[in-house]
Amino acid sequence: MDRRKFLANSAGGMAAALLNSWPLQAMAAQGLPSTATDLWDSGIVRHLLPAVNDTRMLIKASLQRPLSSPPELRIQGAGTTLRIEGRMNDTLGQFWQFYAEDLRPSESYELSLHENNGSALCESWPLSTFPAPDQNPERVRLLFYTCAGGPQGTYQGVGDRQGNLPTEIRNRILRRALSYSPDAVISNGDHIYWDLHTWQGEGAGELSPAGQRSNFDFQTEVFGGSNEEALKMAADPQIVPVYGTDFRSTPVFFLQDDHDHWENDSPLTYPVPWFQLQLARATQQLYYPEFLADSRRPAGLPWSSKSERGELSESFGTLRYGKLAEVLLYDVRRTLNVGELNAVFLDPQVEKWLAERTAAADTRHLIHAPSNPPGWSAGKWGEWYPDALDPTTQSLTIDIPKPHWRQGWLDQHDRILESLSANRQRTPLVISGDLHAIGMGEIHRSGDLDFSSNPVTSILSGPVGTSIRGFPSVVRGIGAMPSSVLDIDEQVAPLEEHGFTIVDLLPDRTVVQLFKWDVNSQDLAAIDSLVPFHTIELEVPA
Repeated sequence: MDRRKFLANSAGGMAAALLNSWPLQAMAAQGLPSTATDLWDSGIVRHLLPAVNDTRMLIKASLQRPLSSPPELRIQGAGTTLRIEGRMNDTLGQFWQFYAEDLRPSESYELSLHENNGSALCESWPLSTFPAPDQNPERVRLLFYTCAGGPQGTYQGVGDRQGNLPTEIRNRILRRALSYSPDAVISNGDHIYWDLHTWQGEGAGELSPAGQRSNFDFQTEVFGGSNEEALKMAADPQIVPVYGTDFRSTPVFFLQDDHDHWENDSPLTYPVPWFQLQLARATQQLYYPEFLADSRRPAGLPWSSKSERGELSESFGTLRYGKLAEVLLYDVRRTLNVGELNAVFLDPQVEKWLAERTAAADTRHLIHAPSNPPGWSAGKWGEWYPDALDPTTQSLTIDIPKPHWRQGWLDQHDRILESLSANRQRTPLVISGDLHAIGMGEIHRSGDLDFSSNPVTSILSGPVGTSIRGFPSVVRGIGAMPSSVLDIDEQVAPLEEHGFTIVDLLPDRTVVQLFKWDVNSQDLAAIDSLVPFHTIELEVPA
């Protein structure tokens, strides 16, 4: 289809709406060059985020205007056409999801969205399923990053910005990452920053400025009325302009963390209040896919449910790519136990699932992707480690008791790392989020546990949108440091810069490439030519 003809013939003055819609106005006001060079016609589709496995697809989308009747997703490929009726995710008909199953593995499909009268909502696009568990692909490339959320910041030039990176710059960084053609994307935590309460300084427990602006009614449902409107007003600007439709052909795996529960980490915020859990679940329902079913993931894990869409999980996911690779994704906040007894980050059934998959020998590579990073500490509450910030020396120490920290968290950490090191058929690898840094190191010891014969490589994937006050050195006066309970060989000490990680998994090795962009010393044009600043190859044991 000719793109210009499609744009001109679309109903409702769509061309004018596209040319005048935010964030283009905001970009112009900030003097930022647009990188929106994609010639694909998004029509009235504002954002489009797909998830796939070998036989299923789950797609989340939002539109510029509500629809009174369900739209239809058409999936063409393998000699057939499937027609999937959309399922409304909000109460107005602006947000929709589409679930398809019984697809063929390793198949490229052509997708298109249509109104109930048959008119196209956007241009068609390709999307492929993953290889089946018994297939032997030769390569898979994965993109990892963290902390892409946050309200719109300002940027006036090198070294001159306030707040989070402007969403146009975040999109520009992600477009550069997509230029490396990853087969899938892992976005690890902190997609939404809208902390409802203040837990530091004066007025602990009181509504934050964000909480006051949103004016939520904590005693009613999220969907319907002013609560739904407030959620969209807070979350829309943090997701829609960052992703748009750029990821339509690249499967995404979104993992939630503390801010995605609409609160910063604090011992006073756990267990997460029910209303905020509903906000977290509603955000996921509207904007990005849950984790698809996996026959090797036990049914009934916490925050999993069986429906007409199969066994979906909100917090624990699997990226399986044939016999070549498996990535285990787990949110450590949703099941965090802060009590004296049985204190763990992960529910015991989740830990058992991780142990079983880590010991299994049915994939060449296995990557753990937790929302909380092993290896480093910033002395903050809610880490695996007991390291506290010594106010007199401004250094980390385990000689000062860390308030509210639980030994059970470290014990669980040790069990997980021990299981990774114990499988001598693989190179143990963990790629995590949350710490607002880019880094890499080998963990050789934790307490009395010796991993030196098969050390665990831990990678900090890099933040995309972090604000100035989001970096540990600004908030606490110290950057991320190796925990005192570990022996860790740092190949890349944590860098407080924006960036991402590309991982290539091949039968005989893993190639890790780290990318960074320094907002304080590099101009915007540098983003478009980013190359890895550090590359390492991890050989699979013979």
